[in-house]
Amino acid sequence: MYNAKRAVNLSRPGPIDPTTDLLSDRASRDGALDVSLVIPLYNECESLPELAARITDVLAGVTEHWEAWFIDDGSDDGSAEAIETLHRADARVKLIRFRRNYGKSAALAVGFEHAQGAYVITMDADLQDAPEEIPHLIAKIDEGYDMVSGWKKKRYDPISKTIPSKFFNFVTGKMSGIDLHDFNCGLKAYRRVVIKSVHVYGEMHRYIPVLAKQSGFTVAELAVEHHPRKYGTTKFGLSRFFKGFLDLLTVMFTSRYTQRPLHVFGTIGTVMLLLGMGINVALTVEWIMGRPVSNRPLLFLGILLMLVGIQLISTGLLAEMITKREHTTTDYLIRDTLS
Repeated sequence: MYNAKRAVNLSRPGPIDPTTDLLSDRASRDGALDVSLVIPLYNECESLPELAARITDVLAGVTEHWEAWFIDDGSDDGSAEAIETLHRADARVKLIRFRRNYGKSAALAVGFEHAQGAYVITMDADLQDAPEEIPHLIAKIDEGYDMVSGWKKKRYDPISKTIPSKFFNFVTGKMSGIDLHDFNCGLKAYRRVVIKSVHVYGEMHRYIPVLAKQSGFTVAELAVEHHPRKYGTTKFGLSRFFKGFLDLLTVMFTSRYTQRPLHVFGTIGTVMLLLGMGINVALTVEWIMGRPVSNRPLLFLGILLMLVGIQLISTGLLAEMITKREHTTTDYLIRDTLS
């Protein structure tokens, strides 16, 4: 069984020799892509030239076979034009441009569809994530993990972001059972099979480690450097934390009970039904003993609990029927096959 705590390793790898081609024995032999970067952005025009230059310098010591997908999420500050200029200088820099702002999850989902590298790295475009961490993330993946999530151990963000973030990470860790310090760090590394198997939508990008774990992939954490924002302002407000908790409930429900909805509805409904029956049986005994119960609020509570319990059980049964009808086959992720 997967042990999240055992998989988490916070030790930082030693210095990596920039002259060593880390992937020389892999896909680069036949010209296939080794590394794909997926970088969502929204109005980050000023940071893009420096970011692209640093990515190119770092990956020069890793592999020649890489691509960087910049996903412009409806920017109106000239970000797309800046990337087009970078593309003309280096065709490995690529652009997908949305007509309007759809959000980070949508940008990542589209980027994952296009990424073809054996290793897929995600990072933010605001220069707070250091491209120099890419070799360390790849080295961590090569220790045998399917996904490595960055941990901004020392953050350069205002307290209005750090305090809610710590609370959010604590609750997410307890509810999901995966022991990570920083679920929302944009700097992550994946084997390609992970990003092709995990479906990201809505605001689910912050829960990719949870989705990966629920799909059976191994997840590790690596402390990474975090830098103060150099250009522009943050694009996220406090509302993302409230939405985040609602999304967490969605993740936990859909990942655990999609194929067995009666387990959640039926469990809650049965508890309420039994509780209501217990209350009403006790009141019936009192009525037999000659005590009036018709004017007692407890009677109405018992009836209400029984009715709601029956409704929840019925809802679970209906959901089971729909699941059986709509899902005649189920997609299971198979790790190995011997034949």
